[in-house]
Order: sequence, then C-alpha cells, then structure tokens
Amino acid sequence: MKELTTKEVQQRLENNETLNLIDVRETDEVATGKIPGAMNIPLGLLEFRENELDKNKEYIMICRSGGRSGQATQYLEEQGFKVKNMAGGMLDWEGPVE
Repeated sequence: MKELTTKEVQQRLENNETLNLIDVRETDEVATGKIPGAMNIPLGLLEFRENELDKNKEYIMICRSGGRSGQATQYLEEQGFKVKNMAGGMLDWEGPVE
C-alpha cells in the first residue's frame, strides 16, 4: 500500500496541487474538523459509493489515525483505483481544517 505523511499532503496542498481527498471517518467525527476540500465517505459506505469515484484520478484516503483509511486504501486498490493512505491521519495533521 502506498502512503503519504501528513506533512507531504500539507506540502502538496500548499503548492496548490489539486488533490482528491476522501475522509472515511464517520459524519460526527468529520464535523469536528476536516481538511478543506475533503469529501466525506464513511468507511462503511465506501463500497456503496465507489461509483462516485473516477479510476483515472488518484485519491488520498484520510481517517483519525490511518487505520480505517488503510482499510479503505486496500479495498479501493483491489477495485482498480489509484489510492494512497495518509499515514497518521487527522491526529498528526497540523494544517488547516474546516
């Protein structure tokens, strides 16, 4: 599984790269703050909403600590998507939140 650190994701955002961020935390967790522009698809709904994703794009998966996003990354890789896990999750995130 490919991974990025929170610092790498933050640096790419600061460089104005267009990133496809998917936060797989539950809705109530996301309400406490998420990375600006991240789409919320709770892990339990991912298989039902994967049709909203484009296999030609790269996605960065996010959760609280990196565990659930790791599961999401493995699942989407198996479905043929280009995905990376943000290791450390929101616990390690020091960038802006909305």
